[in-house]
Amino acid sequence: MASHRRPKQPSRARVTVLTTAAAAAVVLSSQAANAAPSEKLTKDEVKSKVDKLYEEAEQATETYNGAKEKQEKLQKEISTIQDNVARGQADLNELRDSMGLAAAAQYRTGSIDPSLQLLLSSNPDDYLDKASAADQLSAQQVEALKKIQEKQRELAQERSEASTKLKDLATTRTELGKKKKEVQGKLAEAQKLLNTLTAKEKSALSAADARASRDAGQRVDLGDTPPGSGFAMAAFRAAQTQLGKPYQYGATGTATYDCSGLTSWAYGQAGVHISRTSQAQANDGTRIYSKSDLKVGDLVIFYGDQHHVGLYAGNGQVLHAPRTNTVVRYESIDNMPFQFGVRI
Repeated sequence: MASHRRPKQPSRARVTVLTTAAAAAVVLSSQAANAAPSEKLTKDEVKSKVDKLYEEAEQATETYNGAKEKQEKLQKEISTIQDNVARGQADLNELRDSMGLAAAAQYRTGSIDPSLQLLLSSNPDDYLDKASAADQLSAQQVEALKKIQEKQRELAQERSEASTKLKDLATTRTELGKKKKEVQGKLAEAQKLLNTLTAKEKSALSAADARASRDAGQRVDLGDTPPGSGFAMAAFRAAQTQLGKPYQYGATGTATYDCSGLTSWAYGQAGVHISRTSQAQANDGTRIYSKSDLKVGDLVIFYGDQHHVGLYAGNGQVLHAPRTNTVVRYESIDNMPFQFGVRI
């Protein structure tokens, strides 16, 4: 006969757990639905955050530029030292060879001086200490041995210097890599924010940037602003020819520029070498602390950490490479925190 047992009822504890879990899921789902709209940033909020990221990227860029410049300088110095070491070693070998020939000549005549055998050893310092005072060498041999000693000291010093600079170069390359990643990270984060905008919002921001660049790209009226020196004006005129060129971190022209890349390139066209970074350019000349005392072609330093630089254009305008997604253009000096001018 078939069994007619009643189906087993779920325990009260199991029902309570399931009910609680279901309720929690409903609450979380409701919270997520309510939170999603509030997390959506407006176009202006996105622009504000993106502008901040671009500024942080430019700060990192100037550190990157400094590390890159240091790397190039170290590479040149190391190459020079290594060339000197190679030449010095050749000179040392030649001196030793000449001493060897003298020893060979004495050996063939059967009159080789025991002291000459010592001087061909690897420690001529020890030889001089023990033998020279005893007048066992001729004056010519003593002079030759002193030259060998001096050359050995020079080579040891240069090799030590090269070793130190190679370590410094390795550290600089590490810093360069870190700053490059930092810049790229900031730019990627900014792009990620921009990607949250609708196509219409992106178009509006792009149009605003294009309009600002187009309007600022017009030639400004210098008015009564006094011109700078001949080379300052030559640098400014060179920079004017680059209006409309895109900003690119680490770039020095002529297709793209960053802020200090533009100013260093412009002064280079005037035949004047200035430093590569904005912080270093801040110390390249006489500081001008009053905006009213600025002349056309003076460098203008912005922000407390001096991470941005442009060229004074007159009438309260600067000519500069602003940031990513912009071009070389004119802009009001009051749009950024002015620190001081620099007259080269």
